[in-house]
Amino acid sequence: MGHFAGSGIRQNAIMPHIGLVAVLVHDYDKAIAFYTDALGFELREDTDQGGGRRWVVVAPPGSAETGILLAKADKAEQRARVGDQTGGRVGLLLNTDDFARDHARMLAAGVEFEEEPRHEPYGSVAVFRDLYGNRWDLIQPVPGN
Repeated sequence: MGHFAGSGIRQNAIMPHIGLVAVLVHDYDKAIAFYTDALGFELREDTDQGGGRRWVVVAPPGSAETGILLAKADKAEQRARVGDQTGGRVGLLLNTDDFARDHARMLAAGVEFEEEPRHEPYGSVAVFRDLYGNRWDLIQPVPGN
């Protein structure tokens, strides 16, 4: 059994799944509204942690594993990264089983797409921005990808 250098993790160890991905936001309620109304996500949890902090989780309907933790930026360096957590590149990918349906629904809800839909060898895709400017792919992967 090999190990990754310095990690102490066996190469054949199985990680269960990624539970949450944090996205920095300026305002919990505005972010909840965008993710639930414009993207069609479900609000899974909104727990007051005191001191103006909340544990807010949203996820696409039916998703069983990964959700998004809406994390309010409270330090200057965090506030500076809201909307640009990945240095301008697409950092989040939203998979769909019906690109045309979800693209049309999102456009009608006011989601800002940067481009017309593209049909690539790996699937149908279009880049959009969330309410703070983070770049996302809406993608319908080709089966088997």
